[in-house]
Amino acid sequence: MKPPLIIVAGIAGVGVMALANGHYINLPSILANITAIAQQGNALQGNALQGNALQGNAQPVAATQVAAQTNPPAPTSTAPSPKVDETALRYFASKGDTKRLEAEIARLKALYPDWTPPEDPLAARPQGDPQLDQMWKLYSEGKLAEVRKAIADRQATQPDWQPPSDLLDRLAVAEAREQLVNASDVKQYDTVIRIGSANSSLLTCGDVDVLWRVAEAFARTKREDRARDAYLYILRNCAKPEERVATIQKALPLLSRQNLDQLLATEQKTADGKGEFAAIRGDIARQSLANADTDPKLVIADADLAAVQALANDGGLASDDLLLGWYYVRRDNPQSAESWFRKARQKENSAKASQGLALALINQSRPAEAEDILYQWRDADDDVRKVYLAAVANLLAITPPPPLAAPVLQRMVQEVYAAKDAGSAQQLGWYADALNQPQTAAQWFKLALDWKPDDEPSAYGLALTRWKIGDKAGVREIQAQWAGRSERIPTVGERSIQTTVVGRGRSGPRQRAPAAQTDDQTDAGAGKARRSAGRARQQSSGCSSSVDPVTLSTEAALSRGWCLMQANRPVEAAAAFDVALHGRGKTHADAAYGQSLAYLAAGLPDMAAVSAAKAPMDADRSIEIRTALLESQAANAFDQGRYVETIMALDERSHIAPERTGLMVLRGYAYLKLRRFDDAEQIFRAAAGTGSHDALKGLNDVKTARELKG
Repeated sequence: MKPPLIIVAGIAGVGVMALANGHYINLPSILANITAIAQQGNALQGNALQGNALQGNAQPVAATQVAAQTNPPAPTSTAPSPKVDETALRYFASKGDTKRLEAEIARLKALYPDWTPPEDPLAARPQGDPQLDQMWKLYSEGKLAEVRKAIADRQATQPDWQPPSDLLDRLAVAEAREQLVNASDVKQYDTVIRIGSANSSLLTCGDVDVLWRVAEAFARTKREDRARDAYLYILRNCAKPEERVATIQKALPLLSRQNLDQLLATEQKTADGKGEFAAIRGDIARQSLANADTDPKLVIADADLAAVQALANDGGLASDDLLLGWYYVRRDNPQSAESWFRKARQKENSAKASQGLALALINQSRPAEAEDILYQWRDADDDVRKVYLAAVANLLAITPPPPLAAPVLQRMVQEVYAAKDAGSAQQLGWYADALNQPQTAAQWFKLALDWKPDDEPSAYGLALTRWKIGDKAGVREIQAQWAGRSERIPTVGERSIQTTVVGRGRSGPRQRAPAAQTDDQTDAGAGKARRSAGRARQQSSGCSSSVDPVTLSTEAALSRGWCLMQANRPVEAAAAFDVALHGRGKTHADAAYGQSLAYLAAGLPDMAAVSAAKAPMDADRSIEIRTALLESQAANAFDQGRYVETIMALDERSHIAPERTGLMVLRGYAYLKLRRFDDAEQIFRAAAGTGSHDALKGLNDVKTARELKG
């Protein structure tokens, strides 16, 4: 059997010289470029780690790829056989260290081909040097500093004594390894590379940990190609299965997918025919999805997605379901995200699974479910609390306002107050306003402004609700504070379609914009009250003069129409909007909307309906016009004694907008006129709960009507 090769001292620029069966072999250097680069203070270059590996502590791997480079046999030496230092051999044998004993025999045979190991190393007579034995003992225990001290102490007392070169070489290598490991532990990666370049004997399969540390140092210093080469060196030369698998695991967080694929290509089959990296491929697919979570634009291979889905379905890990859920959330697929988050919660009901599910539900306009699911986890961390408050804000922003159980509303109020969340407080203000509770609404708008003084929607809401409760001084205060910063706050209190609908002095319908849905928090401006969409603000003085709208451009006619609406001149506004209807795109749509409002304000609902059909409208405008038309229809039917039609119109309106207290009173009187006393009493009592004096009067009218009937 050929003795193994060993690299000896004296690394040349193009290779190293090694002995095998008495012949010199020219091997490519493991670190062909390291020496030159180290002199320049740089890292390994080229194929620094693609030479032959060393097995054991000093035993190199046979390099079949360079066998063809064998030089002719060297001339037979006539020099006397060198003396073989068997001190380490005897020491390892005495300690029963079989592994080191075998490595030492292999090393000595490589250095001295004619040397024959003793059959019984312990039988060999010691040289009678107990001090040297003690040094070897300290070395084997890793006490390198004590070895150095022992050598220095002996040389101090015996100046002519020299330690064996073998001990010095081993000691230097061990010290270099210790320095490299320490540098790696404290993340001094340039130092790791420098030490590795100066000590090529460390970079062997006998100490894979050092190779791993050097590879990591390359990766951490932005030299990923060199890191890949280091990992490939291990996979191509080192045979231990557990070290090969560990190499892929260590490379996983450091290399790009392209470089990882090169490592995976070295996979070998196990005894059962499976790939040795089969289990790790799942981790790589998981890492791909984790990367996609931080970068929504990252394209993930279908194979990786399918692999994680299979792991989630087969392995039963909730973490896999969460990976898939977040992947789909980031890619605007809330339906798929909901499915995976629900599976994760079934396996483990955690805060993160509930947070993800809540986000998926919010993105599907199902905030009530989101609030209910996330309430128990609301205090888990700041991100979860933000999502919970987003669910609250979105729930309160639904139009018409949904009926909420008292405990649910109470807990939402407590959480909003505790978090001092201005966005959700603003939504509570609009919610109370929609239920005809302007005083409560004003309190919430004031709190929202206290928590976020620059929130214009809350300031507008506060001004509007103060105007509704007759606090004119409070309105002027808000208007003064926001002078020049808001276009709509100065208009609060002016007569317009917002405060006068169909000429009857009843409060008109107002649509609330739904809260913006974000991944982890509610938008600061979500749920603000909308005045008529697209309306250009004009002061009434801007259209005081008489102008024939036919002489205006479509855009100018549109602006004049809005100005006339502000001046409560709806008939003239309708004529201006009629000219603007000849415009295109947004101008045309805004003109149809404005003319509908003008005819409603003029008490001409039929013409308003015709105008509304002249251009498509978005959902908010369509609901606003439709509710106003139905309200007008109900009022006209009541005035004409058609009480059944009144109730039918109110029923239809209630499907698309909340029924205000005034309309409830109207419904109650319609029931009373039809002599449906029980229904009338029920409606009046509900309206009276809001403090309506008209509803209280209605209750008395029901009582009187019953007495007259009796």
